[in-house]
Amino acid sequence: MKEEWIKLKIGTIEVPAQIIREKRRSIRASMGKDNVIMRFPINLPVGEETAHRERLTKWLEKQYEKKEGLFQRYQKADYQDGDTLRVGDRQYELRLRKEDRKTSAASLKQGQIVLRLDKNLDEQQFSKSIRTLLSRVVGADYLPQITQRVHTLNEQYFQRPIKGVKLKYNHSNWGSCSNSGNINLSTRLLFAPQEVVDYVIIHELAHLVELNHSHRFWAEVAQAMPDYEKKEAWLKEFGAGCDF
Repeated sequence: MKEEWIKLKIGTIEVPAQIIREKRRSIRASMGKDNVIMRFPINLPVGEETAHRERLTKWLEKQYEKKEGLFQRYQKADYQDGDTLRVGDRQYELRLRKEDRKTSAASLKQGQIVLRLDKNLDEQQFSKSIRTLLSRVVGADYLPQITQRVHTLNEQYFQRPIKGVKLKYNHSNWGSCSNSGNINLSTRLLFAPQEVVDYVIIHELAHLVELNHSHRFWAEVAQAMPDYEKKEAWLKEFGAGCDF
């Protein structure tokens, strides 16, 4: 298998693309969490691969025209030392330090987030580390407020026992609820309007009653938030832009 990284200009967004040449017969493209992936047969002639690249790029452009928000996930924030990060109703001053260290770390004190990053990271690793660290620090800062909101909505609508509340940097879903009563929420929700955050919380709390997506489950959600479908629509349209 051979890999190559390129950048594609799709609409107004520069999209990172991973070209994978491997033992396969088919040609395909997919939109991953952090980049587009194009897969080609390893022995495909250069001219044919170029033609297929152009075809797949046009397919991506059509997806962009249909739903631009899907591509916001590839809009990497170019954080610089001294930048201000706004999350919800809070703002943080960023201090970036590139050091000779094996692991990167971050700390928050009096509204200032200091990120100490391994200077040997490449561009993609550097960006990923920053976003992961910011999510961890900001999530910890917001956790008491979010936890209180979870308990308030639970007392108001469900009155079920909750084991714990966690904020995680999750891209696969906005939240989850375990059968033991743990409520997990994505830190990306911190960029959404409060009513949308409340919807996701209510959605997960409803799983304390119905651990499924049956008609009974949605009835529980609708009873607590009759217009929940509007909040779902917001997440589908703008959710990809909720990120660090």
